[in-house]
Parts: sequence; structure tokens; C-alpha cells
Amino acid sequence: VSSDPVATEKEINELIAAANASPDVVTSVIVGNEALLRKEVTAKQLVALIHQVKSQIKQPVTYADVWEFWLQHPEIEPAVDFLTIHLLPYWEDEPSGIDQALKHVGDVRQTFGHKFAPKDIVIGETGWPSEGRQRETAVPSRVNEARFMRGFVAMAEANGWRYNLIEAFDQPWKRASEGAVGGYWGLFDADRQDKGILAGPVTNVPYWPLWLGVGGLILLGTLVLGGRVRSTRSALILPLLGAVAACSIGSWAELTRVTARFNDEWVWAGLLVVLNLLVLAHAALALSARQGWRERGFNWLEQRAGWLIAIAGFAGAVMMLALVFDPRYRSFPSAALVLPALVYLIRPVTGPRREIALLAFIIGAGVAPQMYREGLLNQQAWGWAVVSVLMVAALWRCLRVRRA
Repeated sequence: VSSDPVATEKEINELIAAANASPDVVTSVIVGNEALLRKEVTAKQLVALIHQVKSQIKQPVTYADVWEFWLQHPEIEPAVDFLTIHLLPYWEDEPSGIDQALKHVGDVRQTFGHKFAPKDIVIGETGWPSEGRQRETAVPSRVNEARFMRGFVAMAEANGWRYNLIEAFDQPWKRASEGAVGGYWGLFDADRQDKGILAGPVTNVPYWPLWLGVGGLILLGTLVLGGRVRSTRSALILPLLGAVAACSIGSWAELTRVTARFNDEWVWAGLLVVLNLLVLAHAALALSARQGWRERGFNWLEQRAGWLIAIAGFAGAVMMLALVFDPRYRSFPSAALVLPALVYLIRPVTGPRREIALLAFIIGAGVAPQMYREGLLNQQAWGWAVVSVLMVAALWRCLRVRRA
């Protein structure tokens, strides 16, 4: 069922034909899925379609939508043989954290069981995402998906509920329309590998050996690049710098694996990796004794460091504007900017002053609005806010550096 009456009529006719041709296979039919949620039809139009189908088949007929829309449109209930409700605590207008999600599902199911008795209630969709951005207190992760699914199945079986889990397999193609979170609701991944959701051990970092290796290489590369350091203080800072770089670049790479959907997003992510590596090289060489090629490399990066912080500020401003004005399907890119923010906060450099001032203003002005939109209980939003403040401070310090 959609807003196109011609397409809807075609679907209705094919539905009726399929139900009548295979009565031993088709046990019930759904006329419309979240059509009221999408505002594609009115309740009156939907009731007419349901009656049209019921008059031409023998199977029970239902309609499927988010549970709130059944309460908003009670006139749908008399037309159906049973109710199909969607219960997705992560996606609701007031998301439920994992600790409250199962109680919320149980409360809604109990309310419907009393309100619409004696008609049966089917939970047509329920589940939890294993990847994606946090919404208020609702945090996607494999462990949280396992907690929700295992708890829900136990509760549903104990109460004799009819239900359908969303979904069998991850569908990364959904990220194009729903962001990273849309692609990772499966019990199995897109390669048909068990994620451990219903039983057995489960981890939030399934590719940890890969990222441990990448992080180790970044740390080792930092130590090699720094070589013999300038002082005892530098000797303490260099491995710490490598550890921060390993964590931030590795985390950004993992986030890119999960979130990147289009070629331009892969290019954007790759450019930010290159930026981080250049910033890392600049900082490591600044700590080294700087002889020979290290001196030449440092001088080359030092001359361009102002543009490195300006590019980092530009990336921060772009991502801040996106999170303020269109945040629903965007993940928080904190890992991409924490290294340049810290490096140039501690060791400011000169750069294009007007551009840096404008970028600092955009990022700083966006901190409060994005926190207002996300809520004070969103730890991922707090992480981005902290990185943004660090970036503003770094840009501000760079503005105060006198040109040579």
C-alpha cells in the first residue's frame, strides 16, 4: 500500500490472486505496512482496502504498523481479524535504553492485549541493532542486541505471544536510506555468519584481531618515526602519542567499515585517515632529535601545518553542521578528529586566520544545539561535544600564534 493508487491496486490484485491460488501456504495476509506512519494513505482509505481484500479471500486479514498508530487510528481495528504491531524500542520517538527496552515491550503488549481483546495481537517486528549511532540512551551493539533478543524470546515464549524477529540477516544495503543502523539488525551477518545473538558468546568487536594488528603497526610506526627523541619528556610523550593515534585511527577505520555507503563517503573517510597520518608524522617528528631526513620531513610538515589544522577544522565544521541539521542517520565522527585536536591544542601552529576563525565559530556554535537534539544522556553525543570543544580550543590557540 502506497500513495500511488495505481500501484496499490496492482499489489492488491496480486495479493488476492496469490492468497486464492495457495490457500495451503498463505495462512493470513497483511494489507499495508506502516502506510499510516509514512502518511501515504488515510485511515479511511486503508479500511476500504482491507474490506476489498476480505471480501475476496478466505484467510484472516491484518494491517501492520508501529503500535502507536493503532492507538491513534482505532477505526482500523474493527476492519481486521487480528492486529500486527511493530515494537522497536530503539526507533521510537522516546527511545528506550537496553535496560528498559524489554519492560517497555512487555507493557505495550499487555496494553494491547487488554484494550483489543478478544482479538489476537501479533508482534510483527521487534529487534535491536548491532551497529550504528546512539539515540538518547539506546545504544546499538552486538551485546545489546543479544540481551534484547534473548530476553524477548524468553518473555514471548513464556506468555505464548506470536511474534516475528527483525531480522534474519544483516542488510547493509539499507544503510543508503537508514544510515549505518539500518543495515545491522540481523541474527546473522550479511555473509550468513552467526553473530551469536540468540545463543553462545558474543562480542562488540568481532574484528578485534585486525584492529589490534593495525593499531600495533601505527604504534610501532610512531616509535620508528620519532627515533631518538629530544628529551626525557619526549620519550614519555611519543608512545602515548602512538597509542592515541592507534586508537583513534583504528576506531575511525572500524566506524567507516560500518557506516560508509557511497564512494564519496569512502573517499571522505580515506582523506581523514591521510590527515591523521600527516598530523601523527608532524607530531612524532616534532618530538624527535631531528637529524637528516627527519629534519627535512619536519620542516616540510611544519610549513604546511597551518593547512592541516584548517582542514581538520573544515572537516569538523562540515560534520557538526550535519549533526545539527540532519542527524537522524549519522554516526558520531569523534575518532576522526581527536588526534589533530589534541596535537594542535598542545602545539599550536600558524594558519589562515580568517578561515580558522570561521571554522572555530561554526564548530563552537554547534555544540549546544547538537547536545539539545541528542539529549544529555547520550554518551556518544557527549564524546563528539568534547572533541568539538578540543578542536575549537586548538583552532583558537592557532589564531593566537604570531607569524614568524
